[in-house]
Amino acid sequence: MNLKRQLLLISLLTLVLPWAGCEFIRETEFALRIGQQQMLSGTARALAESFALSPEEFPAYDGTAHLFGDQLYGHPLAARPTIDGYFDDWPLGTASLRTLQGADGPIRFAIGLYEQSLYLYVEVADRNVVYAMPSAITVDNGPQYADRVSLISANPPYLEESITFAAEAPGAVVTYIRTTRGLTPEPTILAHWQDVPGGFQLESRIPLSLLGTHIGISIRNTSSVHERGTTSSTLLAGTPGAFVRISPELTHIAQDLVQPGTRLVVTDRRGWRIASVGDPGSQAGPRTNVVSNWLRVAYEAFVEPGTEAALASPNASGREQQPYIVAALDGRREPAWFRSADSGTAIVAVAEPIIANGATIGAVVVQQSTGAILSLTNQGLARLMKVTLIATLLVAAGLLGYATWLSRRIRQLSVAAEQALDDDNLHMTLPSTRAMDEIGDLSRSFSHVLHQLGDYNDYLRSLASKLSHELRTPLAIVTSSLENLEHEPLNEASTTYMARARDGADRLRRILSAMSEASRVEELMAQAESELFDLHLVLEATVNAYRDVYDNRRFVLDSTAVITSTLGSPELIIQMLDKLVDNAAEFSDDGDTITIGLHGDDAELRITVSNPGPSLPERMRTQLFDSMVSVRAEDGDKHLGLGLYVARLIAEGHGGRIDAQNIDAGVMFTVSLPAAPG
Repeated sequence: MNLKRQLLLISLLTLVLPWAGCEFIRETEFALRIGQQQMLSGTARALAESFALSPEEFPAYDGTAHLFGDQLYGHPLAARPTIDGYFDDWPLGTASLRTLQGADGPIRFAIGLYEQSLYLYVEVADRNVVYAMPSAITVDNGPQYADRVSLISANPPYLEESITFAAEAPGAVVTYIRTTRGLTPEPTILAHWQDVPGGFQLESRIPLSLLGTHIGISIRNTSSVHERGTTSSTLLAGTPGAFVRISPELTHIAQDLVQPGTRLVVTDRRGWRIASVGDPGSQAGPRTNVVSNWLRVAYEAFVEPGTEAALASPNASGREQQPYIVAALDGRREPAWFRSADSGTAIVAVAEPIIANGATIGAVVVQQSTGAILSLTNQGLARLMKVTLIATLLVAAGLLGYATWLSRRIRQLSVAAEQALDDDNLHMTLPSTRAMDEIGDLSRSFSHVLHQLGDYNDYLRSLASKLSHELRTPLAIVTSSLENLEHEPLNEASTTYMARARDGADRLRRILSAMSEASRVEELMAQAESELFDLHLVLEATVNAYRDVYDNRRFVLDSTAVITSTLGSPELIIQMLDKLVDNAAEFSDDGDTITIGLHGDDAELRITVSNPGPSLPERMRTQLFDSMVSVRAEDGDKHLGLGLYVARLIAEGHGGRIDAQNIDAGVMFTVSLPAAPG
């Protein structure tokens, strides 16, 4: 794995920052929510004790915690409905409708309060609406029957009264009140009967002064005037339940106690809402649209979801049956909290039982938005995610850029070192030598090593000429001494030793001549005048001469070049070929074919010398043309490794280059020379 990828992976560790920040926010919000719950619990407990001083405001309580029949709830209305038999003008939603099971289907009804009137709406599923006969509209028990709606009213323990709605036809209905004296019409009650597909609807307005503290609804549905039919009602054992409405007294008390950003709800023993003031969202913090952007995923991943905040609103039916409220009515305390999926605002809710004379008569519910304390929590999370993401990207980009810059410096240092070794320019200055970091130290160390290698290489290159110069004088003395000894009378043994010394001196002279040849070639290259000549003609004449000299080898000239003219010294080119051919003959066997080729184009000519024989060791390919380097196994006067070095000097002196490569069952040397400009 390269340096860029390593640093890029390391940059991913910065993702720990947003995770740690989100964990901190979640723990902070949890701690603040617990503290807020404890504060609200204390507030709710104090309110419960205050409300317990007015037990008469709780309709389901009679001093002994006795609960009567099913209760009906009167919704406060913000506007006066029109009595026309339709529900669409009621300022309530359909969720406020309660349901009874009738003979032909569901029966839905709602009760509303506006000023000093009670509004009743009933819709009945009825496959066959039976109207009352005009002569018997006031008769409630045979021999003629009709569909009718009754509102039962009572003031326990006093007798009950009922308000009966029976229609002769759709439209306005004359309403009767049944008392112990019988049925009497009541002109202050307005009612309208409206037929609809599958049943009928009844809407009525009744003065509150005509009603008692307990009311119930009874609906009779018959399929014939001769059949009694079935009755559906809210009565339990024939007894109406206490009528529940918003208590002005409790509402007034709650309004004086509620704080901004807080909702206060008071319920009776059965959870019916009898007071509700305030709004927990009135001081909510700035909204963060978590749903519409990518933060929704992170938000749901790091922050507890909670129950949907809309469920904290007062129930449309008027009865609060949420688990934490039911627990309070059972004498237990279970705080709850809600969170809006749209804004992320959380609402903390607590419920406290209201106890009078040792009995639970209701509950007080306090709800407060965490926006009052944590108004910036969601925005803080959003900012945290954005800032840390940007920081992660910047760190990754910075590390990637740094890795690119660092790897480029290392690559430049590596390329410069390779070029220094390939081009023998061992005294060159490597990049980054002035940098004061580890790469600068490495570059300076490499430069020092290369300078030492360059000095040693220069010493080796000049060693042959130095040795040749230094050894010529003592060799001349030895040679002259041997020549003088030849004129002296010697015995047979001395003559033999003198002959061996003479041979050794001759071999040493030839070695010195070979060692000084490189120096002479350098001098000749400096003094030679370049001329334009045909390289093909030179190779052709040279190959013919080689056939005579090396009569035990076969020579082939393979020339494909079209332009064969070049600038240089033909004598030095021939000397270079002599070295290459001598090398080829040395490493081939009798009868082998040595191929000399000439190829090229308009810019370059390539002379190749190929011969069968052993392959070059891979480690020697870059050192083969250095001074005094040989791949021959045996030592001798011709094996000092100066021949290919001389060939290299001639090739480079002509502006070319020379290299060697292994081919099938042999070796090929290639000399590249620039072609003469046209």
